[in-house]
Amino acid sequence: MRLLLLADTHVPRRARDLPAEVWDAVDAADVVLHAGDWVEEDLLDRLEQRAARLVGCYGNNDGPALRARLPLVAEVELDGLRVAVVHETGAAQGREGRCDAAHGGHDLLVFGHSHIPWDSTTPGGMRLLNPGSPTDRRRQPHATYVTAQVRDGALDAVELHRLPPRT
Repeated sequence: MRLLLLADTHVPRRARDLPAEVWDAVDAADVVLHAGDWVEEDLLDRLEQRAARLVGCYGNNDGPALRARLPLVAEVELDGLRVAVVHETGAAQGREGRCDAAHGGHDLLVFGHSHIPWDSTTPGGMRLLNPGSPTDRRRQPHATYVTAQVRDGALDAVELHRLPPRT
């Protein structure tokens, strides 16, 4: 099962649309996981139409319309992998312990908010992944997203993709 991890897309405030490479990744994915800060419903509508399956949550920049359609925490089982998707996890220091306490029982927690890619494993064995942002790199050298695969209930082939600068 092919996964695409996105967060902090901020469309249309930070970019008019997702980069073409990301739309190609949407088409190739079996499941798209989006960790919030959509900003407007249009991108949610388009991803729902185009993605084979979409799992997402709302973020701090998402207003009442998005919050009415999306949960604070999305939970799903994907081929035996227990996944949670949330926007914020707090400061980097102590993140693993906080995430174990708040989201224990999951194998993977996808999060956003910082626009900074993150990949770690908690003491409880949960994988934490932040794909960064494909549209708003902030202080990062590149805009980014993540792809991965689920095989026999385990996460595999996790890859951080760096996007070329926008022209």
